[in-house]
Amino acid sequence: MAEVKGKSLKDCVRHFTPAWFAVIMGTGAISILFHNFPYGSGTVPMRVFSAIFFFLNLCLFIVFNALTIARYTIFPDIWSIMIRHPVQSLYVGCYPMGAATLINVSVSLLYSNWNIGGKPFLYVLWAFWWLDVAVSCLCAFPMVHIMKTRQDHALTRMTAIWILPEVSLIVASSTGGILAPELAKYSVNNALLTLTVSAVLVTIGEALAMMILTMYLFRLIIHGIPQGSAVISTFIPLGPMSQGGYAIILLGSGFRSILPLSYGNSEFLRSPTTGETIYVLCVCLAIGLWALATMWLVYSLLAVGEGLVQERFPFKLPLWGLIFPNGVYANLTIELFYILDSPFFRIWGVITAGTTLVLWSGVFILTLKFVRKGAIFEAPCLEEIDMARSEKRQEDSPGNANTNSGTSSSTSVTH
Repeated sequence: MAEVKGKSLKDCVRHFTPAWFAVIMGTGAISILFHNFPYGSGTVPMRVFSAIFFFLNLCLFIVFNALTIARYTIFPDIWSIMIRHPVQSLYVGCYPMGAATLINVSVSLLYSNWNIGGKPFLYVLWAFWWLDVAVSCLCAFPMVHIMKTRQDHALTRMTAIWILPEVSLIVASSTGGILAPELAKYSVNNALLTLTVSAVLVTIGEALAMMILTMYLFRLIIHGIPQGSAVISTFIPLGPMSQGGYAIILLGSGFRSILPLSYGNSEFLRSPTTGETIYVLCVCLAIGLWALATMWLVYSLLAVGEGLVQERFPFKLPLWGLIFPNGVYANLTIELFYILDSPFFRIWGVITAGTTLVLWSGVFILTLKFVRKGAIFEAPCLEEIDMARSEKRQEDSPGNANTNSGTSSSTSVTH
């Protein structure tokens, strides 16, 4: 059996959790940042860097899919164990979010900038988006139902990971916002359908995220910040706020570009002011969400600072939760610069984007180091099962049997 420095390949596959798709999310966010960076935007070097991260991300996505399929094929019982785990199951939402970042860059870079594939390629990406929407809905609705009926949760154990299934709707919405203007070149109806579905998705996603984050803030005040490396999860709230703001801007821009319609009987859609009104409202909403994201950023920095003062926590896979939220926060900041032509948003966007790239580099290098050792492959949902099996092996071992026999004989003689 092949081994990864002390842990067999089979064990690595067995412990390959859905949390690994946070790597896809983070790497995809870096690719998007290079494409939207306010300095040198649209230049060949920036597009090349965006493409490098895109193809790296695509390769990782293919490998992770293969490992995931192998995991549930070789160990079919793990799926039911994982889906009932109150933490690991929530990382399932990382899958459609990671896939959405690949679609985003495919549309904005490969199709729009490099003219790869033409109309057939665009419609293939649109089909993938519908699939992503379906998976996101499965994460947001059945998964939340499972949280209520099949899992054991308590306010003291609550973390920001609770919002991962809901954020998948928001990320899918932003992808729809990127697709719609390109679809409008071939079919206004398809573009309008995509924008409408995306508007529904971002509304539901933001509403659910707001509800959960309200409870999360209450939990932080009553029970304190999470201990150890779990404190990193305090950055996750940046995700729904920032990605929601970005999605809403894209939707507003999309509606403005295709409205008013020149056909149909809808006075609302035919009105010459509808598109501009929607766009202005969307920009105002995005600024409000950026402000909330900034609030959570401050709270997160304070929480991590407090946690580091108390103890140094080891490197683990959840540290990838730093990258995507900070990446989408930087992306929203840069988008607001393009809209408002504000030097503040430009400079702050560059600072946050650069910080996110540094974080990605450090976490990626450490991940490669720990992958070689095999230590990073951990599935908390299997810990109890593994411990029980280990105890059973010790009880059944010959040495342990002899010890028990000797103890019995000794007891018999004594009596």
